[in-house]
Amino acid sequence: MKNSMKVMLLFPDGVGIRNYLYSDVFKGMEKELVLFHAFDAKTENAVKEISSIQNTISIPKYTESLKEKFLRELICLTRLKHNATLVNNATILTNWKSNHKGIFKTLFYKCIEIASYGFTSYERILKLERWYQKSIRKTSFYKEAREILVTNAPEKLFCSHQRGVQCAPIFAAAKDLGIETITVIYSWDNLPKARMALQADKYLVWSDYMKKELQLYYPEINENQIFVTGTPQFECYKQPENIIPKEVFYTRYNLDLDKKIICYSGDDVLTCPDDPQYLDDLADTLIKNKLDNKYQILLRRCPVDISGRFDRIISKYPNLIKQASPLWNFDVDSSWTTIYPLPDDVRLLVSTAYYCDVVVNLGSTMAFDFGMFKKPCIYINYDQKNKVNPNWSVNTIYKFQHFKSLPDESAVLWWNTKDEIKTLLENLNWNESTRIWIDKVLEEYSSSSTKVINSIFN
Repeated sequence: MKNSMKVMLLFPDGVGIRNYLYSDVFKGMEKELVLFHAFDAKTENAVKEISSIQNTISIPKYTESLKEKFLRELICLTRLKHNATLVNNATILTNWKSNHKGIFKTLFYKCIEIASYGFTSYERILKLERWYQKSIRKTSFYKEAREILVTNAPEKLFCSHQRGVQCAPIFAAAKDLGIETITVIYSWDNLPKARMALQADKYLVWSDYMKKELQLYYPEINENQIFVTGTPQFECYKQPENIIPKEVFYTRYNLDLDKKIICYSGDDVLTCPDDPQYLDDLADTLIKNKLDNKYQILLRRCPVDISGRFDRIISKYPNLIKQASPLWNFDVDSSWTTIYPLPDDVRLLVSTAYYCDVVVNLGSTMAFDFGMFKKPCIYINYDQKNKVNPNWSVNTIYKFQHFKSLPDESAVLWWNTKDEIKTLLENLNWNESTRIWIDKVLEEYSSSSTKVINSIFN
């Protein structure tokens, strides 16, 4: 590898900042790094300070044409139908939104649904993909992206997220110029959702399990294009400097040193609309069983949940529920490009997992975060009687395809009824099935940064 090599880092939004700019992936490299981003000026300056990457270029404004959007959404729906049939799991189709506001949107998506019946074979889906690739190459955005790539002449283009719509024409331009393209599969549930916008030379995945998923859902991708690297987002748990001193942590969040901590980890409003009711159930059961003398609750909201929906419950139990709000840059009126975790949030999350005794959550990867310290996870597994959304149910959530990765049900504890939480807390234990699950889904997490770099420059 020659030291003069230039690598362009494509960040379509802020969600990849933690994984690829806070971690060790690109630190201390002798390569020339160029950040190609969609951030506003404030975020750009913050990222420069965080990453020490000074050479930055803004992604030109991208306005998707009606034809491009139609093809992209049609590809998504046809792939969702194909994937649901492929693994015999109808919940995959819940990733397609059928209710839209406005007459135009309703008609637009109805036309897509009708058109999807003409593309039932995988060969026809690949034909749609070719049409889409041809379409994005005719846009002015493609020409702008191509000019930027020609001017900067990177040898490699790395993207932090596989589903950035504006990244598809950029990757197309890079391919046409002979620039090697690399993208990562961002999360454990992404592949069945049929939202992979990018066609890359290399795909970096979390594990052999995810590699097999990629080959299953995208058989046109050759095996030698897929690299198992783990994901850098869990490396922080192996770094002792990320643990806040105990007295500082407990004082900062008004915690009692003599009580155990239950972390209630909230989801976003759509994923778990009844989160506040579950938190209420947890607090109420602790008090009724006099377990509030032994336990306290630390609430960590989902970073993008600024709804205030927990406020009433927190005020109802001021001595029992404490908050450790995520430290994220988040502007209510801004887009995903300016939403990202601050460096201190890494230390907060690691310390929360380290000091809490258990996490209560609806089916998120927080089971993995807490598993880094052999802390058990309790998954919520019952519906509220008075649901915010009558069409929502935990019965759908745990049928999602990514939960097929569970080695067995003992990998987490299941909160099946409100009163059952008492028994669960009295029998908290670490189960080795959790470790088997983590190793299956994450696999290479402890040395992910090194493996990412090796895969990029292999």
